[in-house]
This record gives sequence, structure tokens and C-alpha cells, in this order.
Amino acid sequence: MPDAGPAIAVAGLNHWFGRGEAKKQAIFDVDLKVARGSLTVLMGPSGSGKTTLLTLMGCLRKVQDGSVRLLGQELAHAPEPRLVALRRRLGFIFQAHNLHESLTARQNVQMGLQVRPGRDRAGDSTAAAHMLGLLGLSDRLDYLPANLSGGQKQRVAIARALVGNPDVVFADEPTAALDRDSGLNVVQLLKRLGKARGTTTVMVTHDNRILELADRIVTLEDGRIVGDSGAG
Repeated sequence: MPDAGPAIAVAGLNHWFGRGEAKKQAIFDVDLKVARGSLTVLMGPSGSGKTTLLTLMGCLRKVQDGSVRLLGQELAHAPEPRLVALRRRLGFIFQAHNLHESLTARQNVQMGLQVRPGRDRAGDSTAAAHMLGLLGLSDRLDYLPANLSGGQKQRVAIARALVGNPDVVFADEPTAALDRDSGLNVVQLLKRLGKARGTTTVMVTHDNRILELADRIVTLEDGRIVGDSGAG
């Protein structure tokens, strides 16, 4: 049975780093709802809280104060088994590709399927090859990371994040290492997944080239939302 409501609902969210006199607030009373199947971009200067907010919504940091509901489930004070089960429904793309150097491109992408319980492993190789093909890497399936360019490695990491058909993709500067055409191809693929499968994407970026593809642009400054193209 599908979850009701938005993919993500944030209410009264605050977050701090450090302790004692070194304690510093990074997120201030953020409220945000992200519709299912949408592509939402988080923008703002360095240190504005974009990545912190992304990792809180993606259950990679503990919610200290306020509420974050992800796919209908509350993250604040959630037990670890619930968080683990939720993470298995997500895809993560970071600037650092974090590929396993001893595995081929195809094998790295297949790892994205291993977190999905109950899958028939027989089709994993085909699924990995298909996703790499969508990202223009059909001729690099059996290459080790050492023999790939930086942009190709990033596309392998993106394929790994998407191959398991995640409900939500959290992406932190996914196009930073890519040329213009490759970057646009990645964002267009995320848009197609949103329409075809209802995949929700939340993306941190400084890449002005892809803003026209976003359904919504949320701007942060000093830990607060100061602009929202989807507001109202």
C-alpha cells in the first residue's frame, strides 16, 4: 500500500553542531514539504545548511529538534531498525564517488541492488548494464575505476544509486564532476524517473545549468529558507 502524503515533510527543524561554548546552530526552524515524484533543488552559498538539511532528510544524521517525516515515517527518535529499512528505499549520490577499486563498473552498480531485500539476483547484472547504458557507459561495463575518468566514475556512482529504483534520491552536487551534456543527461534521467516511477529527488547544487529542469528551487542562507519557488 503506497504511503500517503508528501515524500518528505519537515516541520520546526533545528540542528546544532558541537557542544558547550563551541555549539553552533546550523539549521533554524525549517519547514518544508516535498511532493512525490518531484525534483527539488536546494541552493545557497557555502555554509548555508544545504547539505546538513539534505542529510537530516535522508536519515544520515539524527533529528535533534523538530520533525522530519520521510515516506510517511517519523525520523525523530526513530529506532535504528526503522532507519535502516528506510535507507534501503533511498538512493544517495555524493561528490565523492566512493567506488570499490577492485570491482568493475558493472559490479559496482550491482552493489546498489544488494541492499534490496528479497530480490532475484539473477537479473542484477542485466539491470546494472541497463542503467549504465542510460548514462552513456555501455562501452565501460567491465572497466575498473582506475581506467575511468572522473566524470565516468561519477556516472557509475549515479547508476549505483538509481539501479534499485529508490523511492527518494538525495544528491549532493551530483553534476560537479560532469561536463555540461553529461550533467544535463543525469538530471533529465532523474526527471524521467520522477514521471515514470514517482521517484522523488532532492538535489544540492551550485550548477545554474540545470535549474530550468527543477520543479522547485529552495534557497537557504545561514540555515534558513529565504526563497522557495514552490511556495504559495
